[in-house]
Amino acid sequence: MTLDPGAGAREAPAQVSPGRSHHRLGSFEPELGGFLQDVTIAYETWGELNAAGDNAVLVAHALTGDSHAAGEPDETYRKDGWWEPVIGPGHPIDTGEYFVICSNVLGGCSGSTGPASPDPASGKPYGSRFPIVTIRDIVRVQKRLLDDLGVKRLALVAGGSIGGQQALEWAVEFPGFVEKAIPVAANGALGPQGLGMSELGRRAIMDDPDWQGGDYYGTGRSPDRGLALARMAGMMTYQSAAGQWERFGRRPASRPALCEEFGGRFEIESYLHYQGQDLVGRFDANSYMYLLRAMDLYDVAAGYESPEEAYARIRARVLFVGITSDWLFPAREVRAAAETAKRAGADASYAEVDTLSGHDAFLKDWDELEAAIRPFIES
Repeated sequence: MTLDPGAGAREAPAQVSPGRSHHRLGSFEPELGGFLQDVTIAYETWGELNAAGDNAVLVAHALTGDSHAAGEPDETYRKDGWWEPVIGPGHPIDTGEYFVICSNVLGGCSGSTGPASPDPASGKPYGSRFPIVTIRDIVRVQKRLLDDLGVKRLALVAGGSIGGQQALEWAVEFPGFVEKAIPVAANGALGPQGLGMSELGRRAIMDDPDWQGGDYYGTGRSPDRGLALARMAGMMTYQSAAGQWERFGRRPASRPALCEEFGGRFEIESYLHYQGQDLVGRFDANSYMYLLRAMDLYDVAAGYESPEEAYARIRARVLFVGITSDWLFPAREVRAAAETAKRAGADASYAEVDTLSGHDAFLKDWDELEAAIRPFIES
């Protein structure tokens, strides 16, 4: 991996007052190959960085998230920040105490360099020429951003799902830089059931004729049907069977139809149709595929002899948070990761959120999440 500050245009040190911004980092070589001439990262901040540069908190977003982790809707974002109840004055991540940063990840489509971004060499979108990126790539790019922001040490890094993978990788990759880490609904490697569901989503996009091998930008056609199907499949992995009975049951659909009916519709079907359409309106299909692949490829042991060797690098205090009804990253596997890290010598602990909400609990069950993470943050 290379981040070359001398290659490509480079901005002056970024402004660290609260707000929304973009920062150019120079060139980057992903660990699996390829080259990005000029990487831009979109980010938002809340609170103020102290003179020592050591009160920073990095919040890492999930698969289709963005840098808008907190704050009210505005002309850019039509909803509150995705972790609004967690970040702010008096919240678990208190912006009166911490300088909070959330960046849109490398490969995303909300202001950071991704497949839809123009390649400086041609002026055309990267499309299929965008290199495969990994969680380690994402974290290394975030580190460069923090360096440019003047952050000397992270008091905390936290996130859920693919954001939880980033939090864990931060603790392994930069052990002297991180004081505390909270991977939520994530562990050291996604299991085969999750990998299989990811492939269903990718195949839905790639089998859409409008995907055009990933080079659909500017053609007037995009793989909307494939992306919607991928999102529908994904949504089924984010919830539990018991939670779906409670929320949907077998009730007939109450919303207007978005798709052609075949013998009527159930409420769960209608919900999936709406979720698919919503993502098509705000997310790029290629970014979905690239980030899904990054989640699949993540293995904390990559480059080490074993997971234990990787975990032995950790110097931060780490709280793994499992969700009882999560079957994408089952709680037993999250707990096992915590136990492996602890055996390897890391200061690792485990907390559990007991809920029927499934994997998505870290984005909706606020009281339960706060109960799990606030004592760790304040200890």
